[in-house]
Amino acid sequence: MLAEIIAVGSEMLTPHRQDTNSLYLTAGLNDLGVSVAFKTIVGDNRKHLTAAIRIALNRSDIVLLSGGLGPTEDDLTRECVGEALQLELRRDETLLQSLAQRFAARNMAMPANNARQADVLAGATILPNTNGSAPGQWLDTTFEGFRKLVILLPGPPKELKPLFDNDCKARLAATLPANHLARRMLRMALIPESQVDARTAPIYQQFPDVETTILAGHAEIQLHFLCVKPTLAEAEARVDAVLDLVAAEMGDDIFSFNGESLEEVVLLMLGVRNHTLSVAESCTGGWLGERLTAVPNSSRVFLGGAIAYSDRSKTALADVPAYLLEEHGAVSEPVARALAEGIRRRTGSTLGLSVTGIAGPAIARGPDAAKPVGLVYIALTDGEDTQVRQLHITGDRERVRLWCTQHALEMLRHFLQ
Repeated sequence: MLAEIIAVGSEMLTPHRQDTNSLYLTAGLNDLGVSVAFKTIVGDNRKHLTAAIRIALNRSDIVLLSGGLGPTEDDLTRECVGEALQLELRRDETLLQSLAQRFAARNMAMPANNARQADVLAGATILPNTNGSAPGQWLDTTFEGFRKLVILLPGPPKELKPLFDNDCKARLAATLPANHLARRMLRMALIPESQVDARTAPIYQQFPDVETTILAGHAEIQLHFLCVKPTLAEAEARVDAVLDLVAAEMGDDIFSFNGESLEEVVLLMLGVRNHTLSVAESCTGGWLGERLTAVPNSSRVFLGGAIAYSDRSKTALADVPAYLLEEHGAVSEPVARALAEGIRRRTGSTLGLSVTGIAGPAIARGPDAAKPVGLVYIALTDGEDTQVRQLHITGDRERVRLWCTQHALEMLRHFLQ
């Protein structure tokens, strides 16, 4: 069965608010073996919302709406669902009394417009909201001859989440046919999306019952596999079958099979191999260290480092000889090498990792003046051997810096592997 989520509220169509409820609802539906096929955000406009509900009813078996159940004139969810399904609204006296008691308990008189929250769609089951004044509603109905489940939920997450967990999930589990959903994810760094698809499409196309999605962004490719079957064992067997074949094809390009980030994988590998790490960063300005220290317990293997941004700081913090900076410039193989070796000695780590480059858009000075934006050197040393990699990264300043950190971590992963 397919589900659709409609988030109602004009505030989510501004740059200042995001719809987070749909993420929570998707996770809960997936737990029940239900796939979410569509998500829509609709403003507080009666015509637009009614049309969105009708579209959802035409293409989805389950429609969940969050928001628009408040007392004001722009809270239109009840009315629009009624219009789409041609159902009348009735005012429930028990709900009305409960609302009045809620205000009375706070020594407040209930405003007249709050009575709208006692309006219930014909045939709907009321879902009590113990955390707010807007109850949810559950409709098991038909639309153009097909059975539909329509669920109305309040917008505030502190109200929606417990109501969905404590009431809706049990109702859905009792109503829907037994289905189980299995999903897997592979993560790869620094490989083009087109190349991944060219190599894996001939494999995953052999599994039409496994939904495969390729996501690209942040110097990473993710392959998601999802399958729904009557039993969990069947679903897991199918996703594992396609995953095993794809993993054999992509080999060491895959850094994670269980959703771990690249920095998590690298830190785990450092610990397993009894290594410690320090970093010296120039153009990344501490971004590499931030990624590593964002992982809990990273201090077991990550000793620290230095943001050696100026030439003077490279000498003071990582013992880079001044003559190297004068002869070759800060963005050069000798300086990258000296940064990695110097920070390793200074901190006493077993491995030293350095990044130096021109992130732009400002023009470099001195020996680096003629060097292009995006030129980067990354060095890794274990005290005996030092590897240096030269890169030419395209894009704006943020992209260059992000890809620097990704290249550095991937270089370290391959060394540890």
